[in-house]
Amino acid sequence: MAKELFLEIGTEELPAGFQPKATADMERLLRKELENARIAFGTIKTYSTPRRLAIAVSDLDEQQPDLKTEAIGPAKAVAFDVDGNLTKAGAGFARGQGVDVSALKIVTTEKGEYVAVEKEEIGRPTHDLLPEILPRLIDAIPFRKSMRWMDLDVRFARPVHWLVALYGGEVVPFGYANLQSGNLSRGHRFMMPEAMIISDAADYEAKCASHYVMADPVKRKALIEKGILEIARSVGGRLNVDAALLEEVTCLVEDPTPLIGSFEQEYLQLPNELLVATMRTNQRYFTVQDEQGALLPHFVTVSNTRVIEPAVVVRGNERVLRARLSDAMFFWKEDQKIRLETRLEALKNVVYQAKLGTSYEKVMRFQKIATGLAAKLDPAVKLQTERAALLCKCDLETGMVYEFPELQGVMGREYASIEGEDARVAVAIFEHYLPIEAGGELPTDNIGAFVSIADKIDTICGCFGVGLIPTGSADPYALRRSAIGILNIILDRGLRISIPELVDNSLNLLREKLTRPYTDVQSEVIEFIRLRFFNMLTGQNLSHDLVDAVLSASFSDPNDAMARVKALSQLKAQGEFEPLAAAFKRLTNIIKGGVDLPVDKGLFEGPYEDSLYTAFQQVGSKVEKFTAQGDYVAALQTITPLRDYVDAFFDGVMVMAEDEKVRNNRLALLSAIAGLFKGIADFTKIAD
Repeated sequence: MAKELFLEIGTEELPAGFQPKATADMERLLRKELENARIAFGTIKTYSTPRRLAIAVSDLDEQQPDLKTEAIGPAKAVAFDVDGNLTKAGAGFARGQGVDVSALKIVTTEKGEYVAVEKEEIGRPTHDLLPEILPRLIDAIPFRKSMRWMDLDVRFARPVHWLVALYGGEVVPFGYANLQSGNLSRGHRFMMPEAMIISDAADYEAKCASHYVMADPVKRKALIEKGILEIARSVGGRLNVDAALLEEVTCLVEDPTPLIGSFEQEYLQLPNELLVATMRTNQRYFTVQDEQGALLPHFVTVSNTRVIEPAVVVRGNERVLRARLSDAMFFWKEDQKIRLETRLEALKNVVYQAKLGTSYEKVMRFQKIATGLAAKLDPAVKLQTERAALLCKCDLETGMVYEFPELQGVMGREYASIEGEDARVAVAIFEHYLPIEAGGELPTDNIGAFVSIADKIDTICGCFGVGLIPTGSADPYALRRSAIGILNIILDRGLRISIPELVDNSLNLLREKLTRPYTDVQSEVIEFIRLRFFNMLTGQNLSHDLVDAVLSASFSDPNDAMARVKALSQLKAQGEFEPLAAAFKRLTNIIKGGVDLPVDKGLFEGPYEDSLYTAFQQVGSKVEKFTAQGDYVAALQTITPLRDYVDAFFDGVMVMAEDEKVRNNRLALLSAIAGLFKGIADFTKIAD
């Protein structure tokens, strides 16, 4: 008869960010344990609050099934001598399997006759296996950070205070740390901390609810969302929905109670990002806005207790927020007494990185790169780009950014606007930090795009130049994110930028700082960015081999490379790709490095050479034209008819003729045809 397994780990307050992953890991690990133990089971459900992680498994079989296995030993000729007597090898195999030699048998396999032994393992009762499985499960749950407590030889995210372990309603006995498992859980730390007897998962949810704990995080989240939306409407506004904050708050409370408070109207003159950051980051408050999206002087908080006098709790929250907003208003007014550009000088005293100099030096470097990009790609914004690059780091020296580091760029934009800077320059000061995260917003203007690319490439080249190269587990300067940011900006805005040229321009400005050979750094940075591009494209479900083929042929202009990958993908979808790829892979494999000679028609010895050469002449100029225009679909479609001529050539001609001149002439013809693909893809990289 199948029974339910229930496990709860009661702890001190767990960080909000730990809980979702911990429950997912619990389910994964327990599923693996049960499968390895050959115990059939039904559905799995997890629970979590700041003080508990729990898991329930339905329909867990009472016993393992018996298991029959066959162990194959040495070959019959090795296990027995010519007279049929057991050898040392045969006896050793029997001894190793723990059986008498009489249990040995001969089996026939694909490789011949071998000695084998058949063993039967009797299934154990589940209630005997669980005391071994559950402590192993608890010990295996991974956390970003774990701790030890008292003098115990265990580690967990936070000290463990109680354990509930039940199978079919009966306690599964085991020890962990200084605890013994039982059937006693705990209620809300403040509202009802008394112990409660648990019999199964359904009873657990009900008992928790009666003890002011909503154990199911899905239900808790839904209740919080409903409550905060309703309470925001009570003041004539609507909630500024913040999914990440909702997730975090769900993991911070056991018994949620939404409350709404307010703050003085005067603080609305502060930038929206500042108000949101102050309320969200420091206080975990939700903000409220009107129908047009403008912030209202209200906030929503979620209490972890049932509030007897809500007004008292709200006033306390308002008092804390008022103090923070008052500080922000002070910095806001004080910062405006000094112009942004005046703060540039102070960056000379700020060390950006010990080997790479000051922040001022960095600004001077990437300003030149950004201005160069503007001069080449959008000359009309050259002066604005130069100005934005000069000012973009100045807000690092403001009191506001010192107090709220997450507002760098935001405050630069605001102060620049107040000071009358060009509107596009002000926006670029903020946008040069974009994208902040994977899939994040990108610059909306070329000015911000140029400054962002320049800043990021200086960071990458500088770090590689002094040996600060990311490893598999560490990337403290976020160089991978910077490289992906550069590529996303280039693709999003359709900028025709040469990555090798961009890297070279940056390294030339860093020559005095480099502690490694210039050429080594140059090649490593280009390859680093190429690999990020490869991962980006394959992450978009583009074929790995097609992406590899394109980037191996040429990785300079990301937009051009993207066009080539899409062209190959389109051709593949049309069903004409595989025969074309096979023909030209064969061609490429024969010519190896190629023969750089003019084709001499006078050396042709048959119709196949002449037909292939004529067909090549007919399409060659068209392919070059389409390739120059970046129309790779048309170029590949134009090349496709050559496939039949190439196949006929290989069937009717011996390429490696004995006559050296004839042989080289045939290789020269094939090399010329292969050249049509040179800037599109390396077909040898394409899988069969």
